[in-house]
Amino acid sequence: MAGEFNCEIRYLNGKKGKILKEYYDNGNLQYEGEYLDILRNGKGKEYFNKGKLKFEGEYLKGERWKGNGYNKKGVIDFKIKNGNGKGKEYYDNDELEFEGEYRNGKKNGKGKEYYKNGLLKFIGEYCNGSKYNGKEKEYYKDGRLAYEISYVNGVIK
Repeated sequence: MAGEFNCEIRYLNGKKGKILKEYYDNGNLQYEGEYLDILRNGKGKEYFNKGKLKFEGEYLKGERWKGNGYNKKGVIDFKIKNGNGKGKEYYDNDELEFEGEYRNGKKNGKGKEYYKNGLLKFIGEYCNGSKYNGKEKEYYKDGRLAYEISYVNGVIK
């Protein structure tokens, strides 16, 4: 059933202490590793929908904290150390979705987003996982510039 959270859970002292496995809606393995309360926390492995390794390392409070990210060909695409680094994220069809900087486990700093057709969607800076910091450009799906604007901590400048 779409939107359903499928997992196997282990409890410690009556609380969710570790999660063994999470699954995509189609039954394929999505994540296996440690959990604390409701967040990924500790060592874990994340998988693409077709079963190949996507990320292996450590999570802190639900965010990737330290480890290696892989593309669908099994090649290391990014490294994160103490929540910081440069990385890439992909759509399920192997198309590039995001490339840019991470700080404290979130998109933070310069980055680019792409549509599934490979055209540029956004270029600018992120602050704590959100856009709206610095100069940014957003594009339509056909590649035309939609707008260009400058922000300082979420406020139009």
